[in-house]
Amino acid sequence: MLATLMAFAGSAALAQGAAAVPPKAAACAACHGADGQPILPVYPIIAGQTSRYLYLQLRDFQEGRRTNELMTPLVAGMTRDEMRALADYFASQKPPRQRFVPDAEKAKLGKAKSEETLCTMCHLGGFAGQNEIPRVAGQNHDYVVKQLTDFKSRTRTNDAGTMTSVANTLSAQDIENLAHYLAGL
Repeated sequence: MLATLMAFAGSAALAQGAAAVPPKAAACAACHGADGQPILPVYPIIAGQTSRYLYLQLRDFQEGRRTNELMTPLVAGMTRDEMRALADYFASQKPPRQRFVPDAEKAKLGKAKSEETLCTMCHLGGFAGQNEIPRVAGQNHDYVVKQLTDFKSRTRTNDAGTMTSVANTLSAQDIENLAHYLAGL
C-alpha cells in the first residue's frame, strides 16, 4: 500500500508540474490525499495552504501543542527539514474545487457573522490566509465545524488565544453557518 501511495503521490506531482514529492508525503496521502485534497471531509484540505502555517501545525503536533491520534505519532520522528519539505510541497498544490454544496441561507448568516467578528483581519479578504494564519476559503465544512468547536471548548489551543476568544463568542448555529459560508468560497 505504501508503494502505491508513493507512486500515486509521484504521478500527481508530475501531472501538476510540482516540485519533487518529499519522501514523507506518502504517509500524508492516506488522509490528506497525494495532492493535499482529502477524500473524507473530516480531514483538512492542505493543498494551497500557506507553507508557514503547515510547518507550524506539524511542529505543534510534534511538540504537543496540538494533538490528534493520527498526526501526533506520524510527526513524532520527523526532522524540521522534513516538515518544511512537506509544508512547501503541499503549499505548492492547487486547492480543489469544493464538492460541498452550502445552504444559501446558512452561508448568508455565516458571512454576516464573519463580518461581525472581523475574521478577515487575520484571514484576509477572501479568507486566503497569510503566514501562520490558515487559508479557510473552500475548506471542508466538517473540518471547519470541528476546529471551531475545538477552539470553543479549548481542546485546541495552539492559537495564542485568538481563535479561542473568537470561538467562545460563537453559538453552535454560528459555527454551522460559518462552515457553510467558508466551504462555499
